[in-house]
Amino acid sequence: MRKKKLTIDVLTIFPEMIPGYADASLLGRAQRAGILKITTHDLRTWTHDRHKTVDDRPYGGGPGMVMKVAPFHEALIALKLRTKKGTKTAAGKKARVILSSAKGKPFTQAAAKRLAKYDRLVFLCGRYEGVDERVAKKLVDEEISIGPYVLTGGELPALVMIDAIARLRPGVVGKEASLREESHATPGELEYPQYTRPESYLGWKVPKQLLTGHHADIAAWRKKFMRGANGTSI
Repeated sequence: MRKKKLTIDVLTIFPEMIPGYADASLLGRAQRAGILKITTHDLRTWTHDRHKTVDDRPYGGGPGMVMKVAPFHEALIALKLRTKKGTKTAAGKKARVILSSAKGKPFTQAAAKRLAKYDRLVFLCGRYEGVDERVAKKLVDEEISIGPYVLTGGELPALVMIDAIARLRPGVVGKEASLREESHATPGELEYPQYTRPESYLGWKVPKQLLTGHHADIAAWRKKFMRGANGTSI
């Protein structure tokens, strides 16, 4: 049975930042296999002045510039996800439009699993001092932050989320069983330590339990070393 494709659109003023990562490794292979499509759009396409202006001074004063609402809205109209009045289209109701934002809710593995159920995701990448709040309030489905810190733009957060989400789609990771035995597959649980050849390097040895070939002993050893997010053994 043919696997359903995940379609992802990224709106940014630096479209050259996305393909270098998205076209490599597992994401690139998934795109070539037709189960993932990542399209980057230059937000300046939806501006109407000769300077292709996407930002302006903030009302109320303050440092820096704020990204304007209109280019984001017109881009979403062009993608057939929002109407001219800003409401959702039929396609928009089936997709998820996400603004990467330092004030958004934290991105977690649970969020990745939830978003992986959609067949279309759209990421809006902010810059400068932020994005006009009307984008967050009227045009997107959610704001998400990848951590309690500030970056120069939303492109890296978008790539982080795309990577975490896409690898959960059927066919993207070669051995899907590996997704069940990794950090955060169960909330708060981290993966056990991993070793490979050589058995001894500079006197640093692989734990003897892993060399026995006894599956029950190996499983018991791994469970002992799995730790929760609070640092306690599971």
